[in-house]
Amino acid sequence: MTNTETITLGSGCFWCTEAIYQRLEGVVKVTSGYSGGHIENPTYEQVCDKTTGHAEVCQITYDTTKISLDDILAVFWKTHDPTTPNQQGNDVGPQYRSAVFYHNEHQRDLAEKYKAELAAAKAWDKPIITEITAFTKFYAAESYHQNYYNDNTNQGYCRYVIGPKLEKFEKVFKAKLKKDTNH
Repeated sequence: MTNTETITLGSGCFWCTEAIYQRLEGVVKVTSGYSGGHIENPTYEQVCDKTTGHAEVCQITYDTTKISLDDILAVFWKTHDPTTPNQQGNDVGPQYRSAVFYHNEHQRDLAEKYKAELAAAKAWDKPIITEITAFTKFYAAESYHQNYYNDNTNQGYCRYVIGPKLEKFEKVFKAKLKKDTNH
């Protein structure tokens, strides 16, 4: 596809991020994985040990004729807390940090612009600490992490953490959701 672009985002647990972006019209692929660290081909266990430098991220490929980078970033900023260092809710550790790994200068400029505007508007009570860094490498997570929410909706974390987050997201971004239910 010539109208596609990819961005890599870290906004806490990749299961949550994946479930959200899979539901957006124009998103063609979401892959959970690891980025931003110094260990090649890390495993989930290594990343959980908090010594790899990697964040749990989703690499999001989207059709630029169906969804804009503005919309991708609006979802990013509204579906996690960019003020908590190395934490999202009860998930704690450097792998859960807020991060934009940009693939081109346009992505960097727009991410920086939104961060500055949200900070100036005092959208949160605390400073925004989101890391905005050039993308270097992405390592796909193990297969059991892919499509996690859709395959495990009755699992406790999915029901009590991801489910309520998705409900809020779907209310706010109703007009941007895919029409079919096969994410």
